[in-house]
Amino acid sequence: MSRHALRATVAAGLLAAFTTGCSSLGYYTQSVSGHLKLLNAARPVPEVLADPATSDALKARLELTQRIRHYAVTALKLPDNDSYRRYADLKRSAAVWNVVAAPELSLTLRTWCFPVVGCVAYRGYYDREQAEAYAKQLRVSGLDARVIPVPAYSTLGKIPGRYFADPLLNTFVQWPEGELARLIFHELAHQVAFAPDDTVFNESFATKVEHLGTARWLAEHGSPAAREALATQTLRRDEFRALTTRYRDRLSALYRSAASDDDKRRGKFELLAEMRAEHAALKAGPWQGYTGYDGWFNQVNNASLGMLAAYTELVPYFEHLLVEQGGDLSRFYAEVQRLTALPMDERRQGLQRPTPPP
Repeated sequence: MSRHALRATVAAGLLAAFTTGCSSLGYYTQSVSGHLKLLNAARPVPEVLADPATSDALKARLELTQRIRHYAVTALKLPDNDSYRRYADLKRSAAVWNVVAAPELSLTLRTWCFPVVGCVAYRGYYDREQAEAYAKQLRVSGLDARVIPVPAYSTLGKIPGRYFADPLLNTFVQWPEGELARLIFHELAHQVAFAPDDTVFNESFATKVEHLGTARWLAEHGSPAAREALATQTLRRDEFRALTTRYRDRLSALYRSAASDDDKRRGKFELLAEMRAEHAALKAGPWQGYTGYDGWFNQVNNASLGMLAAYTELVPYFEHLLVEQGGDLSRFYAEVQRLTALPMDERRQGLQRPTPPP
């Protein structure tokens, strides 16, 4: 889950921090101050490259990001702006920590509503302790809650000016080439189209763009080692998603059943234990000891499983839509933008017409 770059609620805070009630003021204040500190740490990539104190390894990675960034514009028709043309070392392992939550016996995520971005299924904090404290409050109230470290986020292009452009960060710049490309393409896709109140639509669209873009980038510019590394990671990710989707479906059926709450709690405990055991078998077998998903399985709950669906649920429909547009990315983006302007029910109907893709 650590690869996923969830939208933080920064744009809302920057644009509307002081138009809300007092109960929200503290949250928006940390959102504004946290984002401004991040931006203050960012320098133009050419300046970092020219700095004698910059290591050769970092220079090589920054040069790679700029080639990927250029490809995003020229080949993928993604926004040509100042995003990912500055670099910041935050001196920490995550850009922000997002809190997600769901009821004890449901996979339906709790949402929080903000100006500009609408209602989203997470609440972001720049301080991990604050995130953990808020998650603890949610658990005390009876919810399943998780704190998820987020390596990057997008302000959605809503805040004009070079200074406010999304920067490259130390939290992801050293990732393998394929994963680095995926993140940049994913985040830029959010600047193409964003539907307030529809996390699943937004994330599924960006996931489709990242898949398409990364495959093309590596085919045209990636080394054999980079292509092999991404193929291995993609296979693991597909197996992870297949495993978690299967248990998510079983839990959903349990929660919808006529069983008593006590029986549902016992069933939930047993199903999560079975899922962890299957993960352990994958890790010991075909994954050859890969530990990348250990943290996710160690803390898995309804919030974890509910959040996964946001990234993949509608991807097949976006694939179908791209085919309908003849593979033309400009036409594809235009159609997605048209859908974002519709009410959610009409948007889903328009995306899923006439029948689900095979």
